Amino acid sequence: MEYDLQDIRSFVKIAELGSFHEAAEVLHLSQPALTRRIKKLEQGLGTPLLDRTTRRVSLTSVGRDFLPKARRVLDDLDDSIMSIRELAERQTGQVTLACIPTAAFYFLPSVIRLYNKQYPKIRIRLLDLSANEGLEAVLRGEADFGINMMSGQHPDIEFLSLVNEPFVLACRRDHPLAMRESIRWAELADYRLIGVGRLSGNRMLLDHALAGLGWRPKWFYEVQHLSTSLGMVEAGLGVSAVPSLAMPTADHPTLVSVPLIEPVVNRSLGLVRRRGASLSPAADKFVSILLQQWPQ
Repeated sequence: MEYDLQDIRSFVKIAELGSFHEAAEVLHLSQPALTRRIKKLEQGLGTPLLDRTTRRVSLTSVGRDFLPKARRVLDDLDDSIMSIRELAERQTGQVTLACIPTAAFYFLPSVIRLYNKQYPKIRIRLLDLSANEGLEAVLRGEADFGINMMSGQHPDIEFLSLVNEPFVLACRRDHPLAMRESIRWAELADYRLIGVGRLSGNRMLLDHALAGLGWRPKWFYEVQHLSTSLGMVEAGLGVSAVPSLAMPTADHPTLVSVPLIEPVVNRSLGLVRRRGASLSPAADKFVSILLQQWPQ
């Protein structure tokens, strides 16, 4: 016969407290429900375990013999569960995440630092890839999860939005536009624009968002990475439209950002996972810390 562990726990608790009433309260059961558990256990064993009177509950001789065995069964189970949990907590291993470079450079270090402090034995492999490459890495299982842009829905990808950030104009502090409170996209027609390639997720987002304008940006310089475009801006070669997370801190000696309007273009960054895939305990802990920290 298969014995119900809850029935055994109920028997042990009654034996310890010497009262059906007190045991029922501790176990959050009604007394009739607790009585049914004990009757089922006694029927399965084929012998009474408890002697009941109106005033007290005592163990039968079989009950006294069974009590230490029941405790040992429950203790062994609890120890086994604790060992599994401790293994998950202390495990060595690796977490692999695919992240677009802007989030990898400006946001993830603080999350990684906190994660390493809590789980020093788990290594982290960071794939700083373009939006398209990062999505493919998650789909192929090369990364446990990723941080990416929401640029269309893939049927095998789950997307959890973390933050919406606007595109801003990056320019030098000595540039004529640097002191403006905001700049309309159409006003950029007279300036040399530095943009990313046509296949970039940021470029495709901008092209779609600005398609309705009578004017379209003419990218004088074209690069592959936002960091390269910022380097060219810092060198005085032009201005660039970049997501706000890509900008250095406000106290940067050379670069400054100015809001772009009419229209305001935002990109949504979030956590991407393969639909239906389970995370390892190590990856799941990283995601928990990530969700707590973003966007602090």
